[in-house]
Amino acid sequence: MSLTDFLTTVVRVLEESGVPYMLTGSLAAAYYAMPRATQDLDVVVDAPLARIDQAVDRLLESGLYVSREAAHAAYRTRGQFNAVDAERGWKVDLIIRKDRSFSLEEFSRRSSATVLGVEVSLTRIEDLILAKLEWSRLGESELQRRDVVQLLEAPWASLDRSYLERWVEELGLRAEWTEVLGQVS
Repeated sequence: MSLTDFLTTVVRVLEESGVPYMLTGSLAAAYYAMPRATQDLDVVVDAPLARIDQAVDRLLESGLYVSREAAHAAYRTRGQFNAVDAERGWKVDLIIRKDRSFSLEEFSRRSSATVLGVEVSLTRIEDLILAKLEWSRLGESELQRRDVVQLLEAPWASLDRSYLERWVEELGLRAEWTEVLGQVS
């Protein structure tokens, strides 16, 4: 199973289960800027627990390992759980949409795109930048900051700068934002 096959399986399962989703993370960054190798998918989901359970059933039927208990715990805490193709090493992190203003707006802005030949629901570039800034703050990840710099270098003129500035302030990301802006060519 290739990454394309894995993505196809995950998207099919979510759509057949009626689970609205949004591809984010490294694969979304590769869509907008420079691709980098990844063994995992990051997907934000927003559905009632019954739909999440349907998706878990279908993921299991597709031959992936997933823990229903972890899915339920993630649902309760607005955290994440994953499904793994143990044979080939592919993993999808299924992230339950947070219940906050930014996450609601981010999810409502998702759009359709073709990634690896698969029609997906994709995060917008501005929201991906903001999410990666948050991830970099939480984990002090140089890789996340480097992704943001690459995202900013590619389409800077077409980014919604006022949207970015608004959420940088509201999410308390000024230090991270200033740091990456200083690295943009």
